[in-house]
Amino acid sequence: MRVHYDDLKNEIKRVLIKRGFEEEMAEAAASIIADNSRDGVYSHGLNRFPSIVKAIDEGAIKPNMRPEKRNGIGSLEQWDGQLGFGPINAGIAMERAVELAKEFGIGCVALSNTNHWLRGGTYGLKAADAGCIGICMTNTFPNMPPWGGTEKRIGNNPLIISIPQKNGGHVLLDMAQSLFSYGKLQTYSLAEVKLPFDGGFDAAGNLTNDPDAILNGGEVLPAGFWKGSGLSIAIDMVVSALSVGRSTFDMRMDARDEGISQVFIAINPTAYAGEDFADSYIENMSEYIKTSAKRDGVTEILYPGERTAREREENLKEGIPVNEEIWETVKGL
Repeated sequence: MRVHYDDLKNEIKRVLIKRGFEEEMAEAAASIIADNSRDGVYSHGLNRFPSIVKAIDEGAIKPNMRPEKRNGIGSLEQWDGQLGFGPINAGIAMERAVELAKEFGIGCVALSNTNHWLRGGTYGLKAADAGCIGICMTNTFPNMPPWGGTEKRIGNNPLIISIPQKNGGHVLLDMAQSLFSYGKLQTYSLAEVKLPFDGGFDAAGNLTNDPDAILNGGEVLPAGFWKGSGLSIAIDMVVSALSVGRSTFDMRMDARDEGISQVFIAINPTAYAGEDFADSYIENMSEYIKTSAKRDGVTEILYPGERTAREREENLKEGIPVNEEIWETVKGL
C-alpha cells in the first residue's frame, strides 16, 4: 500500500508529541523520518520508527535535548549531543559545520554522546544543499565481525560523501561497512525476497543470500571483505578521537546505538575553485561513467544518489510504499 507524504509525517509527529517532543522538535524529527521513506530508504524511515519509540519510552533518547558546544579551535569544534534525538543532533552539527566552512573554507564538528542518526545521507544532502562537499561518519555498537573473525567486535560504521550540484542533483554516497546494512536486510526480509548477492553468513557459518538466515543467528559480510572491516575500524578511531566520545570498544556491552560518536565535515569548494567547477566535473564524469559498455542484463549505470532522487520524485507523486503491518502498528501507538 502507499501513503501520502503528509499523512505519514503527521502520524509520526502525533506519536512524537505524545511522547513529550515539543512542537518544533516533533515537526523536524517527523520530517526527517518521512523524508527517508520518501527517498526510498524505508529501512531508516517508517520501518525504524517503532524501535525509535521504544528507545524513547525506555529513556535512551531524551526528546528535547539539544547538542551543546564543549570545545573548539578554529574550524574544528567538539559538541555533546546530551542523548538527544540523533537526527536532530546530526542536523544541527552539520549546519554548524557548514557555517564554519563558509568562514574558514572547511568546518568539522565532532559530536559525542548522541544517538542513531537514521539515514546518514540526510546530512550529506544538507551540506550539498548549502553548496558544500559533505563528509559524515559515525560509529555503532559492535554488530559485525572483523574480517576473519566470528564474533561481533566492530561496528557497521557508515561513511557518507556528498558533492553538490546547482540543479540539486547532488552526488551522494551513503554506505555502511557491510555489503547490506541491517536496515536493507530488514527491507528484503519484509518483502520475503532473497538478496541479489550473498550478504552474510548463516548460523552455521555458510555464505547465504537469505536475509532471515543472516538476521536470525548469522553475521553480516563486510563490504569488500577485509577492506570494509578495515574502514570500519578506522572510522571508529577517527570519530572517537575527534569527539572525545565513546568508541565501539566502549559500547561492547551495549545492545543498540546509544551514546555514540559522529563527525560532520563541510568543505566549501567555491572558496578556491569557483561556483561552476563541481557542476562541470560531475557532468563530465557522469557522462563518462554512464557511457561505459554494459554487462548482460544491465540497462543503465547510475551515479551515487541518482536512484534516490528518482524514488523521491515517484513517491511524492504516487504516495510512499509502506509495510501495512508496520503502518498499522504506528497508527496504534
